[in-house]
Amino acid sequence: MLRRQLLVLVVTFCCVGCATFTFGQTSTKTKTAKPASPELNEEAAQQRAVAISLVTTLADEARSFKDQTRRARVQARAADILWDSDPERSKELFRRAWDAATVVDTETARTRAEALKKANSDGGQVVVRGGPDIRSEVLRLAAKRDKKLGDEFLKILDEAEQKQREDAANATRKSDPDSLLGASKRLQLARRLVQDGEIERAMEFAGPALDRVTIDSIFFLSALREKNDGLADAAFQVLLARVSRDPSADANTVSGLSSYIFTPFLYVTFERGGGSNQSRGRGPTPPPEIQPAIKSNFLKAAAQILMQPSPVPEQDQASSGRLGKYLVIKRLLPLYEQLEPELGAGLRTQMTALASYVPPDFQQGPNRALTSGLQNDDDADGDLSQRMQDRLDKATKSEMRDAIYADYAVVLAGKGDTKANDLVDKIENTELRKNVKAYTDFELTQVAIRNKDANEVTRMARTGNLTSIQKVWALTSAAKLVIAAERSRASDLLEEALVESRRIGGSDPDRARALTAVANGFAEIDPVRSWETMSEVVKAANSAEGFTGEDSSISAKLETAQMGVMTNATAQEFDLLSVFRQLSHADLMRAIQLTKGFTGEAPRAVATLAIARSILERRELSAAASN
Repeated sequence: MLRRQLLVLVVTFCCVGCATFTFGQTSTKTKTAKPASPELNEEAAQQRAVAISLVTTLADEARSFKDQTRRARVQARAADILWDSDPERSKELFRRAWDAATVVDTETARTRAEALKKANSDGGQVVVRGGPDIRSEVLRLAAKRDKKLGDEFLKILDEAEQKQREDAANATRKSDPDSLLGASKRLQLARRLVQDGEIERAMEFAGPALDRVTIDSIFFLSALREKNDGLADAAFQVLLARVSRDPSADANTVSGLSSYIFTPFLYVTFERGGGSNQSRGRGPTPPPEIQPAIKSNFLKAAAQILMQPSPVPEQDQASSGRLGKYLVIKRLLPLYEQLEPELGAGLRTQMTALASYVPPDFQQGPNRALTSGLQNDDDADGDLSQRMQDRLDKATKSEMRDAIYADYAVVLAGKGDTKANDLVDKIENTELRKNVKAYTDFELTQVAIRNKDANEVTRMARTGNLTSIQKVWALTSAAKLVIAAERSRASDLLEEALVESRRIGGSDPDRARALTAVANGFAEIDPVRSWETMSEVVKAANSAEGFTGEDSSISAKLETAQMGVMTNATAQEFDLLSVFRQLSHADLMRAIQLTKGFTGEAPRAVATLAIARSILERRELSAAASN
C-alpha cells in the first residue's frame, strides 16, 4: 500500500515539477553494491524519487519567491541536496542562487552606505550593523560540492568586497569594530568551514580578510587554533605585525587582539563615553597555551599602541577615545604587571596621565568589562563579595550602586549562583531591577540546562522572570532531560509547555516556534500528540508573517548606562528541520501532506527540504550498511 501511495505521489510531483522518472526494479540507478531485497530496494528507490521530485519542484517554485533571500537560500540548499543525482542541474541552481544573493547583498550594501552617509552628516558615531551575507552562504555550499564553481564565486566576491572597501574608505571615517569596515563576509564563512574540518579551504577564504582586527577575524583565529594551533598562531603573528605598523590602531584594536591570547571567543571593546560592549562567540573558554614568545610580542606591540600620545579631544578619532583607552589599559594592566612588569610601569604612568580626562566614577571601575574573562570566575564567594563591597564603598550615587549590583548579579548568574537574586533585589531603580532580573533568570536557567538539572530548570520555568518563549524552552529542555527515565513526567512537562505556548499572541512568530518545540518533544514519546500539535504549528505559522521555521536560538540581552551584555542558547527544537525529519520517519506521506498546509514560502521550503534530506540520508546510510 505504501509503495502504491509513493508511486502515485511521485507521478504527481513529477508532473507538477516537470521532472520525469521511470519506475520499476531498474527505474533508479543506485550506488548500492549489495541491495537487501528486490522489494526493499524498490521502496527505497521510490522514496529517493519522491525526495528528488520534492526538491526539484521546490527549486522551480523558488524562482518566483518574492523574498530574494529565501529564493537564494532555497535554491542553494536544493542544489546541495540534488548534487549526487544531478550535478549539472545543481550547478544551474547554484548560479540562480548566486544571482538572487547578489541582489540581496547589493541592497544591503546600499542601505549601509546610506546609514553611514547619514551618520557622517549628523556628526555622530558611525555604527552600522548589517544582516546575513547571503552570497557567503551560497558560496559555502557550492565550494563544498565543486571547487571550480566555488573559486568562480569567490573571485566575484573578492572583486565586490575590494570595491566596497575602497568606496567605504573614501566615504567614511574610522569607526568602531562593528562598523562596515570591520565586517568580514568571508571570515564567517571560513569559520564555518573550520568547524566542518575543511581547514585548507577555510584559509583560502579567510586569508585576504585577515588584515584587520575585528570580532570575526579574532574569533576565526580562535576557532582555527582549536583545529591547528601552529597555523593559527602564525596567522595571528602576521596580523600583529600588520597592526603594529598601522597608525590607525587604537586601544580597541589592542583589546581585540588580547581576545586571541587571553579570552578566546570573548571580545571586549569600550566606547568613547565609557560604555562597554562584550561579544561572546560561545560560553567561557579557558585561555590557550600560547608560546611565551608570541604572548610577549603581543604585549610589546600592544604597549607601543597604548603609549602613543592622545590627540586633543576634538581631534581624537579613535573608536575608544581617551576614556575608552584609559579603561583598556586598566583592564590589561594586571597582565602586564604579571608578565611584563617594565612595560606595566610605563602603562600605569600613561593611565595616570589620562586620569585627568576620566570622571571619578569610571576610575573606580564602573562595569564588569574591566575583569570579564580575565579574572577567575571561580574565585571564592568571599573574594567576590569583598571586591563588590570595595566598589560599593567608593560609590557616591545610587545609580553607581545599582550598576555595581547589576554587574555582580550578572557574574553570579553566569555561575549558576542564586545569590544573584539577592543582589537584584538591592537595585533601587525599578526598571533596571526588572531588566536585570529578566537577564539573570535566563542565565540561571541556561546554567541549569547545561548542568542537566531538570528539577532546577523546571523550577525556573515556573517561578523565574522569563518570557513565554523562554519558559517553553525551559520546559521542553527539562522534558528532554528526563524523557529516558521518566516518560510520564516528560509528557506532563510538554503539556505544560503547550499551555504556555498558547499564551503567546497568535500573530507572534514565537507562538509557532514554541509549538514547534513542543511537537518536537512529543515526537519521541507521543506521536499522536506530536501530529496534533503540528496542526497548531501550521495555523500559527500562517498567522505570523515573520516565522521562517529555522530560528534555532534563544537569547537575552541587558543594556544599562554602563554595561551591555548578551547571551545566546541554541534551541534546535524550535526548528521545523528537526521535527519534520522525525515526522518523515514516522509517516512520510502524512509529513509531505503537512508541508502543503504552510502558506508562507519560508516554512514550507524548510519543511520540504528537511523531508527530502531525511529520505536521502536514510538511503545513504542503508547503502553504506549493506556494503
